[in-house]
Amino acid sequence: MDFSIFIPIFVGLVSAYLVNYLADVLPTQRKLGKPTCPQCDANFNGRDYLLLRRCASCGKPRAARAWATLIALAGLSVYLWFFAPKNLGYGLSALIIAYFAVIFIIDLEQRLILHVSSYFGMALMALIGWKLRGVSSTLLGGIFGFGFMLALYYLGVYFARYRARKMQQAGQTEDDEEALGFGDVMLGGVLGLLLGARLIWSGLLQGILLAGIFGIFLVLFMLFVRRYKENALMIFMPYGPFLILSAFLTVFVPQWTLGALIALAQK
Repeated sequence: MDFSIFIPIFVGLVSAYLVNYLADVLPTQRKLGKPTCPQCDANFNGRDYLLLRRCASCGKPRAARAWATLIALAGLSVYLWFFAPKNLGYGLSALIIAYFAVIFIIDLEQRLILHVSSYFGMALMALIGWKLRGVSSTLLGGIFGFGFMLALYYLGVYFARYRARKMQQAGQTEDDEEALGFGDVMLGGVLGLLLGARLIWSGLLQGILLAGIFGIFLVLFMLFVRRYKENALMIFMPYGPFLILSAFLTVFVPQWTLGALIALAQK
């Protein structure tokens, strides 16, 4: 038996614990602090937190996300051990995946991309992009990604105003929902630094396409449960997870990207 397989499993589990910790504390505390129970806000002790035990104060079990993250990152770590891109290697690939996971989880759960995570991502992806393809393509990718998402952000501002008028006409209270947050704009820049000028366009368009496909299924589901008419303008999807998924496919599973599928269809 090749015991080296336990190396990526161990790295994946350690990474998952770190990702779970950051996803638990950053959205609420905006700093590294003691994790707290989302139900009663009591502090977890270290052993209970590491063993994913119930909250000692209120008895609520840990979220399924904590277990899913352990399984997913351990599996992805094993995948990278065998199939990491040669120009990145296993170590950098595992670091990118851990960063992706933090952004994915926080945005999925909180509809929030923190500025501190964006600044860290910009520094990390700039260094990685510099290593992969040099300064000019890396910086151009960051500029293109940021600029494209900024244009979509302003389109979202106009849509939010339209939605607010509709809510007023329906006698509903306005809220602060945004079609696209500025965190998504910064994420576009982060991914642009990683993907470079050549790949950022397909990466972003692929992410938007994935979000659109999910949105279609969501609308169909709401039609099925007869809730579409009154709730269509009330729902906003987080775009970060779809952009992260697109970047993951582009970097780590390129044969399943939009460009590869189009090229295959043209043969």
